[in-house]
Formats: sequence, structure tokens, C-alpha cells
Amino acid sequence: MNAHRFRAAPGFTLIELLSALLVLSLLTLMAYRGLGVVMASRDRIQAESAQWRQAESFFVRFARDVRLAAPRPVRSDAGTSPAWLGRPDAAQAPLLEFTRFAGTDGVDVPRRIGYGVNGAHQIELWIWPGLDLAATTPPTRYVVLDDVTRLSLQYLGPALTWNNTWPTTPADPPLPLAVRMQVVLGSGETVVRVFALRS
Repeated sequence: MNAHRFRAAPGFTLIELLSALLVLSLLTLMAYRGLGVVMASRDRIQAESAQWRQAESFFVRFARDVRLAAPRPVRSDAGTSPAWLGRPDAAQAPLLEFTRFAGTDGVDVPRRIGYGVNGAHQIELWIWPGLDLAATTPPTRYVVLDDVTRLSLQYLGPALTWNNTWPTTPADPPLPLAVRMQVVLGSGETVVRVFALRS
């Protein structure tokens, strides 16, 4: 008999095919899970980037308003309010309220503005339509930063001490030397910024 007659035809056995399919399945599963991790990371990074962009925009806005702070009190039918009014805690009013000069771009006008936190954990910008208005004139309120756990403000006085309120005494100047802001974000980060006022 011819020994070459019983040689197997070239090709793969069933076990080899099943092994190859198993390896391909494992590689596909690992690639799918890896892609899921990459997509979740991308979404998280985009959300964090959007949060930090909004926070930076808020800090830029606040710094601009503080640079334009004016030492002018406002008058209303209820009396006179100081040029810069910092409250340690306020439920129905902003934590900080002050008079602001018009910007150099010629678009806005002198205004009374304020910053506070609403019940939805958002920092709001309060803008009154003018300076000397009736006490009942409502401000327009805009959300400038979302997802805030806490906002605290301190004011640097002439004795170079930080105070939770301004003015602390009737002898205080109309404006503090600087304001220190601490913002605790909903994600747990704490941001502290110090803004100098024009002397």
C-alpha cells in the first residue's frame, strides 16, 4: 500500500477553528470594554471641562465687576445703602451688593449689582436697572455658575484683616482693599480667589 495515500488534505481541524473563534471573541470583548471605558472617560472629561470653563467665565466676570466698583452709596425711599455691602449670610438678598461704574466699552451704564446663591445651588448675578431706585424695584437675576455647594466672601479692611461683613464700622472706607472668594463646587473642589479693588 502507498503510505502517502492516507495523508490528510490540507486545512484546519474543527478544534483549531473553535480555538480561533474563542480567541477572536475574547479580543472583541476586550476591545468593546476598552472602547466603553474610553467613551465614559471622554464624557467625564467633557463635563469637567465645561464646568471649569463656566467657573473661569464666572471668575473673569466677577473680577471685571470688582475692578469697576464705585465708592458711591445708593439712595432709595427706604434710606441709603453703602457703596459696598457684604453680608455674611443672606436668604432673600445677595451676599454681596455694590455700585459699579460703567465699562470702558461704552455699552453698559453705572449699575447696582450683587452676587448670591439661590436654592438650586447656583451663583446668581443680580442687576438692578439703575442706581437710586425705589426699594421695591426688583433686580434681574442671571445664573452665572451651576452646581455650587457653598460661596463665602471676605473683605480686606484698612487694618489688613479679613472680615465677613462690609462695612464693619461707620468709619470704614466705602470700598474694601480686596475681596476673597471661596467657592465649593458640587464635585468637591474648593476654589479660592483674591480680587484687589482699585484704590
